[in-house]
Amino acid sequence: MSLEFIGLIGPQEGSESQAPRGPVVDVEFIKAFAQAQEYGGFDKALLAVNTSAADSMILASYVAAVTDKLGLLVAHRPGFQAPTFAARQFATLDHLSRGRASINVITGGDSGDLQRDGDFLDKDARYARTEEYLDIFRKVWTSTEPFDHQGEHYRVEDNLTLVKPVQKPHVPIYFSGASDAAFEVAAKHADVYMMWGEPLEQVRERIAKVRKAAARYGREKHIRFSLSLRPILGATEDEAWARAERILQDARELIHLRQNKRRDKNFGTSNSGSSRLVELAGQRKVHDKRLWTEIAALSGGAGNSTSLVGTPDQVADAALDYYNAGITTFLFRGFDQLRDAVEYGQDLLPRIRALVEQQGSAKKVQNA
Repeated sequence: MSLEFIGLIGPQEGSESQAPRGPVVDVEFIKAFAQAQEYGGFDKALLAVNTSAADSMILASYVAAVTDKLGLLVAHRPGFQAPTFAARQFATLDHLSRGRASINVITGGDSGDLQRDGDFLDKDARYARTEEYLDIFRKVWTSTEPFDHQGEHYRVEDNLTLVKPVQKPHVPIYFSGASDAAFEVAAKHADVYMMWGEPLEQVRERIAKVRKAAARYGREKHIRFSLSLRPILGATEDEAWARAERILQDARELIHLRQNKRRDKNFGTSNSGSSRLVELAGQRKVHDKRLWTEIAALSGGAGNSTSLVGTPDQVADAALDYYNAGITTFLFRGFDQLRDAVEYGQDLLPRIRALVEQQGSAKKVQNA
C-alpha cells in the first residue's frame, strides 16, 4: 500500500498551547511553514477552514506559488458557493499548481461555526446537500457535453466548463465525518476517508464500516484511509512525556482564556468526531501505550487533538500499527508548528517510510 504524509498550513503561528503571534495573515510565516514541510518530505498540506480565519482557497493559491511540489489539500464547506463555481475554482487551482490540488470536504464540524456563516441546516440535511453538491462537482469536472441537474438543493442548466482538472479523472476528494450520514456520502464519493486519532480497535472498526458502505457502490477497494495525529517527540520516552505535560499546562491557560472571551454554543460537542474523542479521553489518558488524549479532554474534542507520544522510533512503530490496520495517509501537525514540522521531516517521516519499506520487503521474501 502506498504511504502519504499530510501537514497543515495555518495563516498565523499558534496552537492550543501557544498564543498567536504575528499578523492574522502572516505571509512570511506561511511561506516558511509551507517550504519547511515541502523540504521535510510531506506530500501535501491541509489548508483548514474556519469562520475566524483566512480563506483556505486563497491561501492555497499563495502556497502553490511559493512551493514546487507540495500538494494542496484545501478544506471546503459545501453550501456557501454554487457547486459549479467551486468546481471551477478547484480545477483552476489544479492548473495553476500543475496538478497539486485536492479537496477536503467538511460537512459536519462545529454547528456554531457554520451558523456564523449563515448555515442553519441540521446535520442530516447538510450531508444530503453535500451528496448532491459532489454529484455536480463530478459532472463539472468530467462532462464533455453540457449537462442539466435538478435536485433538492441545486438546479443547473446547460453547464459545461472548459477548465477540467489536470489530475484525472478529477481532483482527489478527501472526506471527513464520523456519523452514519457521513459514511454514506464517503462511500459514494471519497477517494480518502479521514479520521481523527483514535485507538487501533476503533480505527479498524471504522475502516470496516466505511468499506462495507463503499461496497454498495463497488468502491471498497478504491477508498483509502487517513489518520490525523499530533506527534510529541523526545530523545527519550521520559523527555517526550515531560514535553506533553508542558504542552498540557500551557494549553490549560490558553484554552481557559479563549473560552471566556467568546460565546461558543457548541464548543467541542457539536459533531460525532468530537464526541468520540471526548468519550475516549474520559476512559483513560493514554490508549494503546502512547495515544495521549488529555488535550482532547481539555478542548472538548475540538479538532485533531490526540497525540502519539514517545521517541521517534516509538512513534514510528505506533504509526506502523495503524498502517497495518489500513491507514495509508497520516496527517501530522504539532503544537509548536514550525519547529515540529521540521522535526517530523528529519526524525519521524523517514522512520515510518523505512519501516513500511522493510515490512514490504520481508513479505516479498516470504512469498518468493
